[in-house]
Amino acid sequence: MKRIITIIATIFLLQITLAQTGLVNTNASTYAKLSSTGLADVQWTKGFWAERFKVCRDSMVPHLWATYTSKTICYSFQNFRIAAGLDTGRFRGPSFHDGDFYKTLEAVAALYAATKDKHLDSMMDAAIAVIAKAQRKDGYVYTKSIIEQKKNGKAELFDDKLSFEAYNFGHLMTAACVHYRATEKTTLLNVAKKATEFLIEFYNKATPEQARNAICPSHYMGIVEMYRTTGEPKYLELAKKLIDIRGTSEGSDDNSDRLPFRKMTEVNGHAVRANYLFAGVADVYAETGDTNLLHTLNLMWNDVTNRKLYITGGCGALYDGLSQEAISYKPDSIQKIQQAYGKAFQLPNITAHNETCANIGNVLWNYRMLQLTADAKYADMIELELYNAVLSGISMDGTKFFYTNPLAATKNYPYELRWSGGRLKYISKSNCCPPNVIRTIAEVNNYMYSIANDGLYINLYGGSKLSTKLKNGAVIQLEQTTNYPWDGAINITVKEAPSSETSLYLRIPWWCTSATLKVNGQPITNAIVYGAYSQVKRSWKTGDKIALNLKMPAVLLESNCLVEETKNQVAVKRGPVVYCLESADLQASQKVFNVAIPANIRFATKQQTIGNSQVIALEGEGKLLQNSFSNTLYKPLNTTTKPVTIKLIPYYAWANRGQTEMTVWLPLMRQ
Repeated sequence: MKRIITIIATIFLLQITLAQTGLVNTNASTYAKLSSTGLADVQWTKGFWAERFKVCRDSMVPHLWATYTSKTICYSFQNFRIAAGLDTGRFRGPSFHDGDFYKTLEAVAALYAATKDKHLDSMMDAAIAVIAKAQRKDGYVYTKSIIEQKKNGKAELFDDKLSFEAYNFGHLMTAACVHYRATEKTTLLNVAKKATEFLIEFYNKATPEQARNAICPSHYMGIVEMYRTTGEPKYLELAKKLIDIRGTSEGSDDNSDRLPFRKMTEVNGHAVRANYLFAGVADVYAETGDTNLLHTLNLMWNDVTNRKLYITGGCGALYDGLSQEAISYKPDSIQKIQQAYGKAFQLPNITAHNETCANIGNVLWNYRMLQLTADAKYADMIELELYNAVLSGISMDGTKFFYTNPLAATKNYPYELRWSGGRLKYISKSNCCPPNVIRTIAEVNNYMYSIANDGLYINLYGGSKLSTKLKNGAVIQLEQTTNYPWDGAINITVKEAPSSETSLYLRIPWWCTSATLKVNGQPITNAIVYGAYSQVKRSWKTGDKIALNLKMPAVLLESNCLVEETKNQVAVKRGPVVYCLESADLQASQKVFNVAIPANIRFATKQQTIGNSQVIALEGEGKLLQNSFSNTLYKPLNTTTKPVTIKLIPYYAWANRGQTEMTVWLPLMRQ
């Protein structure tokens, strides 16, 4: 009998293993309309993301690994060695350092999935062995506490409301699932299973105050992914429980737990914590179908997207602020918030925070919403983030980083901001963003396509080859050839076709107002739906060719009139890419804040090299305002102008030519 049970359990685990190869595994999620392709199903060939992936492989990941295994720059992995008893010393670095190393591991695992580089595999094996040795027998693994408790003999867990214990656990779980799917090894997964079991036991006994000590809740995503990977029902029950206890004891707007989740009506606090929360709740909805969760998620998405999001996709306007400020008559209800979403339409430019991790959190959230709904608006948001507020977080050569992503920068600002002064190789105050942005770039190929019951969704465009299986087991192979995002011409060739009629859904981005679609040279006019997926259903044949052409002129965009900082100003966008004016492209005597854009400006596209990479710049004739920027509070109106040729570059590419001034928003001249 025991043997039969063992065989059944083995078959069940094998079924799970065969079913899941993607980044976020919703293959068996009842309430998700879409599922992921495999980690290695999309291979970059030529073009924008192929070039970024090459930099990721050759520069980003090697630089990151060297940093995080260093004993002198970053102490993240060294903390694991000390916790494992392989070295001596004290804990060094921020309390979320464990999570940073797990993100680094995830980046390496994603890179390995695409390249099968054996050196990457051996790197991970060696690191995982140390992590496993550092883990306590009960499953607890948090190097700060383990190292300190060996010295002081104390045994407190989750007693600090600002503790990153659960955050670190979450990134362990996510990295373990990706590593397992990339390598088919269970070494890190076994560590994550023990950690998840520990959390179950802990939360069964924890006080409400201890249970809510879980800032930046990456563990919601991690626990659900562990459920999907192992099929263990109690993991899902844990995730549901953690959402249910939010707001049942005293919380804060900064942590988005002043209220129970289902009673939230707007976003107030820390942008990373909020976006991670929403992504995790979306995962729980995918498994449970709790419509109350989805209702709140929709409220939060509308609040962020329509009232609190920057044009670049930047999330979290404020360095520091107050929730309920100027709203509540009860002073005691006003709370301090940091690195946070502000009030509706409160979007400063020079002091914009927009932490890279928050912008990535928005990708994680929107990807899960896309899986739930198959609604193109979520793919539009993923694209906006990736080309702008995510890529801006890392230099073109892949070795220097931004923590914040403002929409303007000047040397004349009268205050020294906490995060300013150009890109850094290592952000000593908080280096959480570098491993996050690098794992995201290593995983962009996973966002390209989604699988539906009736076919394939094409979410993003880029030179690549796809080979995957549809829900019915049929193989489909496609090849994309395109210079997107610099050119809207996208050509897709069917390399292997399913035998039965299959739908291909091509996303027509919200920014596009004119597009053509052809199959084998024949126009498909009735299929095009702007800001949505256009369905083409047919019996495909090997060699069939799809030609999608998205017109992408440079356009001027203005903000909602309630955004005070950008009144009478415009931003320039071409396709998915937001542009900016950088002082490196002006004469020394000219200032970025002295340049205005005529309403009738015509831009020409120009190739430009920035940091050994080619970008498309925009050139046109602007107006130079005489003495418009000064240090005085008020001055007489001066409308004297003269023509000036201006060059705009992609926002993500700024600050790659030294420490410069920059602005996204420019004054508009209507005459």
